[in-house]
Amino acid sequence: MLAAFSVAPSGGDNPDGSVHEAVAAAVKVVRDSGLPNRTTSMFTELEGTWDEVFGVIKAATEAVAPFGSRISLVVKADIRAGYEGELEAKVDRLEAALDDRRTSEV
Repeated sequence: MLAAFSVAPSGGDNPDGSVHEAVAAAVKVVRDSGLPNRTTSMFTELEGTWDEVFGVIKAATEAVAPFGSRISLVVKADIRAGYEGELEAKVDRLEAALDDRRTSEV
């Protein structure tokens, strides 16, 4: 399973509304999990079994709790039995398809 998620607090004390400290706490949980992962400016992606992935998302959400009175969580999952290494493989296939298009346009 691949999952992309975003978790952020609201109702905290930061006057500029920044949530980077809370997000850092969540990302630390993900990285400490040992599951394959990647963080971008908007989402963190991770790969593992259903129980592993959702266990990490739950722990990451709990890590954000001290930073505000509410938590927003967005999750998108790609559940495909029998596949591993898709965090990188899906992107590799996309890049290969783009290379093929560039080559055919020349």
